[in-house]
Amino acid sequence: MFNNRKEFRKNFIMITIILLLATIPTYYIYNKFQVERNLDYSSESLEISFHGKLGDKINITKVIPVTDSVGLASNSYTFTIKNNLTEKVNYKIKLEDNNDLIKEDNCGEYKIDKESIRVSIKEDNEENKVYTLKDLEEQIIEIDSIGALKEKNYTIRAWVERDTYHPAGSNLHYHSLIKIIEE
Repeated sequence: MFNNRKEFRKNFIMITIILLLATIPTYYIYNKFQVERNLDYSSESLEISFHGKLGDKINITKVIPVTDSVGLASNSYTFTIKNNLTEKVNYKIKLEDNNDLIKEDNCGEYKIDKESIRVSIKEDNEENKVYTLKDLEEQIIEIDSIGALKEKNYTIRAWVERDTYHPAGSNLHYHSLIKIIEE
């Protein structure tokens, strides 16, 4: 009887140690990736969270011309806009050149022109809206409003259109930032 208790305690302590060794690192790894993926760019009225390692940065670092159907299946940049007020808030979503990254990559003269870049934006379960970047006034891709205490999810994609005159595989770049501006 005495040996069974001793054996039970020993096994209980070993199992507890093993569980602690498994759960603590898992918790820290999960937390690290969660923080990386949820970058917060909030204002007083709107809470904006980007869900990706690149956050608000859109980068095309190699020209691969594709059709719109393939572009709509390319890398996505997702974010959530949440209204923290008890009244409707108007906002616009625009793409702005990422001048810091353009300077860092030294690609000022090696930029993909805006005539060759297609972008799409999709809100929640609605249809994709597809544009050529040069056709957008001030690169604004969406003007909308959000109701009191509501939340909207967006997905943006960018690609080089198939009918471009840039050769496939060239080292031209496109760098921009997704900006949400309250009105």
